[in-house]
Amino acid sequence: MPTPELVPARRATAAIALAGLGYFVDIFDLLLFAVVRVSSVRDIAGEAQLLSAGTLLQNTQLIGMMIGGVAWGVLGDKRGRRSVLYGSIVLYSLANLGNATATSIEAYVAWRFLAGLGLAGELGAALTIVSELVEPRERGLATTIVATMGVIGAVAAALVGGALPWRTAYVIGGVLGLVLLVVRFQVRDSAMFARTRAQVTTRGSLLHLLGTPARALRYARAILIGVPVWFTSGLLVTFAPEFARTLGITGTVSAGTAVLCFYGATTFGDLTSGLLSQYWRSRRRAAGLYLALTATGVALYLGGVASTTAGFYGLYLWLGFSTGYWAVMVTMAVEQFGTDLRATVGTSVPTFVRATTVPMTLAWTMLQPMFGLRGAAAVVGAVVFALAGWAVWRQSETYGTDLDFVEGATDGSPMVRAG
Repeated sequence: MPTPELVPARRATAAIALAGLGYFVDIFDLLLFAVVRVSSVRDIAGEAQLLSAGTLLQNTQLIGMMIGGVAWGVLGDKRGRRSVLYGSIVLYSLANLGNATATSIEAYVAWRFLAGLGLAGELGAALTIVSELVEPRERGLATTIVATMGVIGAVAAALVGGALPWRTAYVIGGVLGLVLLVVRFQVRDSAMFARTRAQVTTRGSLLHLLGTPARALRYARAILIGVPVWFTSGLLVTFAPEFARTLGITGTVSAGTAVLCFYGATTFGDLTSGLLSQYWRSRRRAAGLYLALTATGVALYLGGVASTTAGFYGLYLWLGFSTGYWAVMVTMAVEQFGTDLRATVGTSVPTFVRATTVPMTLAWTMLQPMFGLRGAAAVVGAVVFALAGWAVWRQSETYGTDLDFVEGATDGSPMVRAG
């Protein structure tokens, strides 16, 4: 029986809109680096360090996100989702203002680490609040709206980063975050979490999350399902100019245009995959379909089907649309776990998915002497998609699940009701 305080999506419009705006700013700041990587690194360190410094900066940001994902998630379950929304916004907004002041690669790296640390808290906390507020049959619709609004932030990042000097673009990102902070003062934690906080003393425990093999595998599968999204975004989009040269694309390929095409299409992918999961009443089927579309797009991309810039950007449209199952993936993760661990999972899963770009990039770099830039990406991609396919196949269906429960004890006892 659904929890009585849950409401239809239309009665949670303000909470959904604020969550969507938060994700908009989060994605704007996160993807802005991909857009201004070339111009900022060239300005600070010169042409010779474009690839090496760019890889270092991206990996440093993602390491910060990995650490932040755990820290913010635990805080969200212990102190409340609201505290995460405030703290993370302050940190990533100030860090992005700091990016605008960087005059050395060392300073740039430090600011990107702090930005990553702050960015890790936004999405999971926002989706957790929305999921605990909206009734089960409309939960997927609400999270789809949040994700769709967020992805528009990537389009904005591409436009702003492409049109303005990189330092000015970072200032805009920081100011947007601080404005959002003021608007968000009205956000409150859900009644579901408030009840759990009063009744359950052990919340946000990593030992509890990984306390049984079944729970640990559930968590690992939630991460693996999303990794292909960041294989595509973190490698194929971020390093679009390098892949274009290797694939023999005629004409000049811009990372900013690649980001614009990719995330413009992702907006529609997030919307359609979420609606499809509602229509099919299945998160797994929707995620599986879009995963298969992504694998096909990557095969065409690395297979050198495109030879012109128009065709190359067309493949980014395909990949952007097909990786639009991100909202479905995060919703599945949030729905898999009890209220005592939901913020930890909701925040850390998308963060760890993004952070897998670090080992993927390192593996891609190490394999290049043997397989070349394109071949190395194909090897890494084959592993990523195989694991993601297994994870979707083995993960439980969560459509319509009543989220008012807490996890069982670490001895493997079953999940129990929170109230």
